[in-house]
Parts: sequence; structure tokens; C-alpha cells
Amino acid sequence: MPRGIPNARRDEDGVRYTTFNVPMAPNPKNMVSNYLKSESQSMWARNTQKKAKARQDDAVTPQDFRRGSQIIVIHPGSRVLRIGKASDVFPVAVPNVVARKINPASAAPPTTFVEGIYRPRGDTVPKQEEDSQNKDEYAVTVTSDDPFDEKMAEVTISLRDRMRFYKLRVTPNAANVASTFNEQFQPEIIAEHNDPYQLEWIKNGADVLVGDKALRLADPQHSGYAVRWPIRGSNFNTRDYGSSVQTILADVETVIQHTLRDRLGVNPRDYKDYSVVLVLPDLYDRAYVREFVNLLLVTMGFKQLCAQQESLAATYGAGLSNACVVDIGAVKTSVACIEEGLIIPETRLNLNMGGDDITEFLYVLLNRIHFPYRDINLARSYDWSVMEDLKSRVCSLSEVDIALNLYDFVVRQPFKPAEKYLLRAYDEIILAPMVLFEPRMVQFNQKEAGLHSISHPDVSDEILEHHGDQITTAMIISTQHLMPAIPAVKAQPPQEGPTIEIMALDESGKSVKTIIPTAKNVGGFGIDVCSEASKLPLDVAIFNSARAAGGDEKIRKYLQAVLVIGGSANIPGMTHGVESRLQAIATPLVADMERVQIIPPPKEVDPTVLAWKGAAVLGKMDSVSELWVTQSDWDMLGLRGLKERCFFL
Repeated sequence: MPRGIPNARRDEDGVRYTTFNVPMAPNPKNMVSNYLKSESQSMWARNTQKKAKARQDDAVTPQDFRRGSQIIVIHPGSRVLRIGKASDVFPVAVPNVVARKINPASAAPPTTFVEGIYRPRGDTVPKQEEDSQNKDEYAVTVTSDDPFDEKMAEVTISLRDRMRFYKLRVTPNAANVASTFNEQFQPEIIAEHNDPYQLEWIKNGADVLVGDKALRLADPQHSGYAVRWPIRGSNFNTRDYGSSVQTILADVETVIQHTLRDRLGVNPRDYKDYSVVLVLPDLYDRAYVREFVNLLLVTMGFKQLCAQQESLAATYGAGLSNACVVDIGAVKTSVACIEEGLIIPETRLNLNMGGDDITEFLYVLLNRIHFPYRDINLARSYDWSVMEDLKSRVCSLSEVDIALNLYDFVVRQPFKPAEKYLLRAYDEIILAPMVLFEPRMVQFNQKEAGLHSISHPDVSDEILEHHGDQITTAMIISTQHLMPAIPAVKAQPPQEGPTIEIMALDESGKSVKTIIPTAKNVGGFGIDVCSEASKLPLDVAIFNSARAAGGDEKIRKYLQAVLVIGGSANIPGMTHGVESRLQAIATPLVADMERVQIIPPPKEVDPTVLAWKGAAVLGKMDSVSELWVTQSDWDMLGLRGLKERCFFL
């Protein structure tokens, strides 16, 4: 053996001798490499350069001269899907519903559209009556032990107090006058040649019907159709579809595809040339985001995608950089504060009530005064349309509108002549929208029944989501009175694990910061924070969202820039109703609180489309080029790639 070659020991690897030496660790002070130290070297910048070069190489058609013509903005909602090109002035709004033909024997019977309003115990319930012997005209007495009557008395007393404050007189015996008129009224038959708005009902159509066609089915159950709404609130409608996520996605794709083809002239073969701006809820489920983005980029094959939250998109549409955005949807109401173009995550709050609850509460109230259309059934789409039309025309939140007025409405049933009814009502027109401020009339346990998460326990992403991710400071502030007692500040032991600071009162009654643990499950707080926070009155939710943004200065800042959007924002008196109630809360609690202000939407812009308009504005901006996620990005990085492009994930 040559000299200098050691013998291999048994406890060593015994590799052959080599002159290779393991290099020493480099000294960071002497490193001069610029690898991945500039934005131009990232994968996103390289993809952007490739896309820019591809655009230069492509032939330019006359349509491309209009900015935003190759960008489709999609805003999915529980009742309505708003979709259109970013270059359009207004979106196309279609009912977000699909009717599929199935086996008639397995067709489920129709159910009511919403099931959350507290209802009377029987068909005829003793009414609340004003005490005629009492000198106080604003007094309310209850002559029944039904819990519904007790709750209605509390809501009516709240309304009477506001009428007293504004010095408005109460019409005596108004409920009996309205009931007598409605009970004796007989409808007027409208001849077919005198009805310009008659509908073409469908008795048996194609295998799949979308939007308005699905709602024009005369008898879906008898015809063998299953009519379902794929979106509910901030997630998929798992109540109607069960655990089949693919069935939900198939219906979502069907609604989008039919609308693009029939209303916008965009065929599936052209999807590869279009980009998509997707409007997402403020409080989102990551599984919902993942499935929706995968549907648009992979299944449908769009070119690229940008995701944006509803409240932030609404501020773009309104031209604001700071605001407290209140979005009153059909099923849920979301509240969030925006600061300099970004949502403050801890201010987000969802309420489990919306415009559908107003519609059903109006139905309950009108039945108590003998609604003249006695065969109404909210499970039928045409009867639901009757109540929706009444809500849009008669409801108000302005106390000066309370009077014994006469209203008319038309009922169009399948294959029958239209009927014209007259209705007399008193304070029902304002009690119905007051449900947003009086959630005691809502049975939240029934609204949450049958809904579940779509996350699969055997599927994991690099971005994991826990229940605690949905808990914000605004929710903790709103439910602090329901939590177990917090020990004194000076006796607090050091906390292990994740914690959060909230404002509490010490033994002397002084406001101090308290540290409490936040476990990533419901039991960490002793209550279900998300569920309990969703039961707040709307005015309290707005105030607590502003509180979560910071101190008194922040509260004043956001309460003077409240932006109310959504379908129910069009209710007359909504601005007055929110402002007056918020002012009553904020004045005694916030120092130097001058005036709560509701900012109106831009001129000639409907609050229902403001979020879509803002997303369209974003899609036409030059800076959106840095936010696009392509098919290759999604295939390589998945949800993590979307997180790199979006600030909120």
C-alpha cells in the first residue's frame, strides 16, 4: 500500500481514497452574487416578460383597442351572478340558479327559500294591540303567551320609541283597519290582452335550465327537475347539494358558461384569450377559493386570473381609499374597514342575515293582517317574486312613511290570468327591514342547519386553514360579554401559545389591555365566536368593526365614511336608519364624536353593482399586470401562487 493512504477502519464508511476536499463554508462578507436579489429575476417577472412578448407577436384586432374588452369580471352571489366585460358600463345580472332534469321519483319537494324568521305558533295568532285606555299612545300590550308575540312587542316598542323621539303620531286601531280591508278584498282579473308583462311558463324544457328559465318552470317537482342554488353566503350551498363538491362546481360552471355564451357572445373555445377578475367574500373559506380558481383556470381554461375581495372592490368603485364597507347581501351581511387600499383583517365581520330575511319577515307580518293573496307559498318562485316586488316598492326605514297606505301588486301564476290585488298596511313596511337591527326575530340555528365545510380531511395544502383563522378581533369584541370571566390583569400567569390582546375592565373599573389565549378551535374561547358574532344587530356590528381598527381616532375616521352596498341598500331610508342608530351608539362611547356619515355611491351607480364596478376598474388598471395568476403558475404553485399575487390570502 502506498505511503500516506490510511487503512479504512470498520467503523468508517470505507470509501476509496480521494483528493477531493469538502469546501469551507463561504464567508458572507465576501459574497458578491446577485442571484434572486432583484424583482426582475423572479418567476413572476419572467412570466410577465413572456406575456408581454407574446402580446407584441399576436395580431391586434379592432376589439383589442378598447381597454378591458378581453377581461371578464365575475361576482358570484347567493341569488344573482353578475358577470360582464371590464369594458362594459354595467354587468349582466342573472339568477344564480340551475334546474336539472332528474328522476321524478327522486325529486325532492320544494322548500322555502329561507327558513330563519321566527314564525307564529299557529295560523291565526292574537295580534299586538295598542292600549286604548292608556294615555300613552306609544304603549304596546301583548295579549298572548306566544314567544313570537313577545318578540314582536319588543320590536314594536323600539319603533314606537323612535316615533316618540321624532314626534310622530300613532294611528289608533290601525292594525284592525288594515286587517278588515284586506280580509274583504277580492282580486281583479287582468285579461291576457291587457297584460304586457305576462310570462312564458315552461312545462317541460331542456335537461338543464339556467337563470330566468329555471325560475319559469311551472311545476319543477312534477316535471322532474331539481332546482338548486350553488352559492350561499360566503361559501358553496352544501345544504342543497350535500357533500358533492363536484356537483356544485358543475352547476357554477353551467351558469357562467350559459351566461357568457348567450348574453356576452363568448364561446368556450375563446376562453383561452380572456382573463378573469374574480370577486371573493371578505371572510372566505380557502377551500372555496381553491375550488373556484381551479374551476376557472383548469376546468374552463381561462388565460389568467386575479382575485379581489368585495369590500376592497367596492371602494375602487366608489373612488375611496378609506371606508367602512357594509355589504347587505341576500343571505349574509359583511362589514369590513378599508385603509389605504387594503382591508384591515381584524375588522372583518359577517352577519347571518340579509335581504331574504326582510322578504320572509314581510311575508309573516302581512299574513298577520290577512294578506289578500291567501294562497301564497314562498317555496314557489313566482310567489317569492311577488313578495320581493312588494319589498322593493313598499318597505322603508324612514319613520315618516308610516301610514295607513294602499298598495297594489299583481300575481302571475302559470297558465292562469294575472290577478291584481290591493293591500292596506301600516307599520309592517318599516318593521320588516328593521329585522337587520332586531335579530331577535331570526332563528339562527335553523339557518345554519345542513351547512358544512367543503374541506376534505385527507387533502392538505401548503396553506393550512384552521377554525381560528376565521376569528377576528371584531368578533371577539362582539362576543366578549359571552365569554367566561377573565382573571384580574395583575394575577395573569404567562400565556403559552397564540394570544390576543383585547380591552377589558380591571377590578377598579379602569379600561386595560388583557391577554387571552386563542386556541385554533371553538373551545379556545368557550363559545363559538364566529356563530355568536353573526347574530349581532347591524348597527352594533358596524361599530364593533370600527372599534377593531384602533382607538377613538380610528372609530371616528371610519364612522364618518360608511359605505352601504348590496341589494338592501336601495331600501328608502336606509341611510337615515343606519346613521341615526350608529350615532346613538357612538356619541356616549367615543370622545369628540361629531356626526356619523353614510357616503352615497357615485351618481347613477346602483349599490348592488358597486363591487362589480370596482373590480372592472381594477381589471383595466396597468398595475393589475402584477396580480395575474396564469395556468402554469397555478399548476406549479397552487394556492401558494395565488397568495403571492393577492395581499389577503
